[in-house]
Amino acid sequence: MKVVPLRLQPGADLRRALEGWMGEQEEKAGCVISAVGSLSVARVRFAGASEATVIRGDLEILSLAGTLSPDGAHLHIAVADSSGAFIGGHLCAGSLVRTTAELVVGLLPEWRFSREFDPSTGYAELQISHRT
Repeated sequence: MKVVPLRLQPGADLRRALEGWMGEQEEKAGCVISAVGSLSVARVRFAGASEATVIRGDLEILSLAGTLSPDGAHLHIAVADSSGAFIGGHLCAGSLVRTTAELVVGLLPEWRFSREFDPSTGYAELQISHRT
């Protein structure tokens, strides 16, 4: 595994930045190892929901986990508001960095991740193959 630290600046779209960065890499599979920072807007899709919920305010990133591929990501996030209440779900585009997002990403050179529509789930799901 190749480990890469990243820092996103205020205003960056957390999901789009990670997807864009992954698309520039030679490796075709990655994962989020660690993430801390803050958001001013979190767009989160809850389990079973078809649309994202927008949460605004001073939000701390408690956790971010998921897989990265050149054709998309599957990321789950947990954030806490200024009172300490937390909420989590599927990270959607439009989640904006407030002060910083400090990430450690693992790249997996022996593997290839892709996303293909799965009619049984209705989503583009992870496909895993060994890279030759």
